[in-house]
Amino acid sequence: RSRSYVIYFTHENMTNKKILVINCGSSSLKYQLFLMPEGLNLIKGIIEKIGAKDSFIKQEIKDGKKFEKKTEIKDHKAAFKQVVQAILDKEYGLLSSIDEINAVGHRVVHGGEKYSASVVIDKTVINDIEECSDLAPLHNPPNIEGIKSAMETFPNAIHTATFDTSFHQTLPEYAYMYALPYELYEKFKIRRYGFHGTSHRYVMSKALDFCKRAKENTNLITCHLGNGCSITSIAAGRSIDTSMGLTPLEGLIMGTRSGDLDPAIIGYLVDKGYEIKDIINILNKKSGMLGISGVSNDLRDIEKGAKEGNKRCQIAIDAFAYRVKKYIGSYCAVMVKCDILVFTGGIGENSVVMRERICKNLQSIGIHLDPDRNKLVGNHLGVVSTDFSRVTILVVPTNEEERIARDSYDLA
Repeated sequence: RSRSYVIYFTHENMTNKKILVINCGSSSLKYQLFLMPEGLNLIKGIIEKIGAKDSFIKQEIKDGKKFEKKTEIKDHKAAFKQVVQAILDKEYGLLSSIDEINAVGHRVVHGGEKYSASVVIDKTVINDIEECSDLAPLHNPPNIEGIKSAMETFPNAIHTATFDTSFHQTLPEYAYMYALPYELYEKFKIRRYGFHGTSHRYVMSKALDFCKRAKENTNLITCHLGNGCSITSIAAGRSIDTSMGLTPLEGLIMGTRSGDLDPAIIGYLVDKGYEIKDIINILNKKSGMLGISGVSNDLRDIEKGAKEGNKRCQIAIDAFAYRVKKYIGSYCAVMVKCDILVFTGGIGENSVVMRERICKNLQSIGIHLDPDRNKLVGNHLGVVSTDFSRVTILVVPTNEEERIARDSYDLA
């Protein structure tokens, strides 16, 4: 059910490796170049509006030099040619040859049940990713297209895949199984998979290092809060429950996603004349904090609206914090104890007010936020709990690209 590899290293092949990390969307391509094992970010870039006439590429290198170019980019293959030109550019690039790139790490959204770790990509892996496209129709197809284009562009590099779902393959059956007829799981693999696994794994590692704790005797709850949101409970370094399910729609209230709701709502809306595809679009793109507030999916705009007296904005803020609070409480219950609570993602790292709202009245389960420390920590790693808090509360900036680079480095 899973693929595993035994990797042998020598001192010589462990140093000074350049790893290119790729994240392909349907009309975008994000890339970062890392020097490993230091984890130094050398280049960061993005191509947007692939397939449109107003496509453009932006790139920044480690010394701060930036450039932007507008040009028509027809497809992902053409996009990778732009990436090569950018990283080899004499003024704005850093490399003299693409052969300096030792490995290319690809972010892949869905690996189904087959992959519990990152892997070197071969034909079998590509076929498996294609088979999972039914589970992630908006993400896996462009991921595959990116992989194939990158393998043509960088033929001498080792290509690896890191799956958003792989970290959650340690969920026990009672946690991932839906209470549906079992044949639906057997036929269509309908179960909870979870997402943001790369982020949860990254911040777990940083939190353990910071607190000087061994994973074997540590329980964590990691809260990835941004436009997309998920919470994961981790015991002994293994994900044992997570808020997202078959798709990223389940769980918390998000920027535009509804999160948990009564499934009968869908049938009710069908009876009212809505088409299924329109309902799914509403749940994914018009709900969440945007749907409640009617103002924005951005918490900063909603907080501004609340300060100006917009009641719906205040409801959106309260509902968001309440849902997160409930998940934290439920995960504390199933883990018996929680040692570390982590906030990460755009909201988790930067919203002082939201962290305070979420932690309010959680003292009964050992979570005591220090208001003064909370105000001082933003977008950098730090403690925001009191000295007497049984649970250490941390803010840990996530870096999924670095995690992918390290996985790719280990495999390469």
